[in-house]
Amino acid sequence: MYCRPICRVRTPQRRNCRFFETPAQAEAAAFRPCLKCRPEIAPGAVLPWSVMDASRTLARQAALELNAQAASGEAASLATLAQRLGVSDRHLRRIFLAEQGVTPMQYLQTRRLLLAKQLLTDSALPVAQVALASGFRSLRRFNAAFAEHYRMSPSRLRGDSDREAAPAASLDAVTITLAYREPLDHDALLRFIAQRAIPGIEQVEGPVVRRTVRAGVLAASPGWLEARFDVDRHRVQLRFAPSLAPASARVAAAVRRWLDLDAAPAHIDAALADLPGAPGLRLPGSVDAFELAVRAVLGQQVTVAAARTLARRVVEAFGEPLATPWAALDRQFPAPERLACAEVSDIASLGIVRQRAQALIALADAGRGWRR
Repeated sequence: MYCRPICRVRTPQRRNCRFFETPAQAEAAAFRPCLKCRPEIAPGAVLPWSVMDASRTLARQAALELNAQAASGEAASLATLAQRLGVSDRHLRRIFLAEQGVTPMQYLQTRRLLLAKQLLTDSALPVAQVALASGFRSLRRFNAAFAEHYRMSPSRLRGDSDREAAPAASLDAVTITLAYREPLDHDALLRFIAQRAIPGIEQVEGPVVRRTVRAGVLAASPGWLEARFDVDRHRVQLRFAPSLAPASARVAAAVRRWLDLDAAPAHIDAALADLPGAPGLRLPGSVDAFELAVRAVLGQQVTVAAARTLARRVVEAFGEPLATPWAALDRQFPAPERLACAEVSDIASLGIVRQRAQALIALADAGRGWRR
């Protein structure tokens, strides 16, 4: 069994322990993830790296690509990955093994299995849907891989989790848990989002932030996200629309970027120690790269409130409707294809200067097919 350093179970004697840098290394050595501290929800690695360290940079870039591919359902190809990174597959395998301690395919398998464990523990998705959402192309392959690595069936793990974990999740949403490193100033983070929230798209209520996601960003279908900060447990309880379930890994990664949950506060707070404010400052992002770019254009040389007003008008004019559990969230952000076909005069009529309207159309034309 392998645990996170924060695990609260009784610590075994040093001579009975082995130490690994990543879950993939532990699982390659036939260790199973702990059911108490749940390694699958841990924040991402924050090892320092730079372009001056070519081997570590290459291995990290490959790991990020594999993380993105974890739930794609596509057949893994080391040759394709190596081609994207501009190296030979032999060189990539050698560098990745030296830096990560496992092969790229072992790393990818671990990511998929940990996502499956997370969905089995936190969500009410049927096992067959968990298999597909975790990137396995068939239930048979999923069952075989799960039994081989964890020495138990998926249904048995779910039974053990039901006895140990929180109440079962609702069938009208997929629920997973995301952990983060303390401290995290969630009040400042949510206040920043609330001040810029576009009506119909985003909503902040207490420790909860919700938003819609247009079709084509995280999945083929549109959906919604709800993130609730559990400050006492240093976790975020994430719920999202069942329509996004096939892209569960992509959803989790997007929310981690959106709320900056993989940040290393020790490095950040050390650099900002002389500035006023509470520790735990985070830099919020976005789940939609095109939306973020549009908001940057709209926000030039105007106040935050004015930019929000302009964004609301754009959404009302060009956004598609979307049904969610909340009346205040009822629109999708406009797709690039929609804005690219708009007339300059139509955008300018919203109170946006013509030069900026032209910039939005050009941006939308260049942004066709953006996913993240």
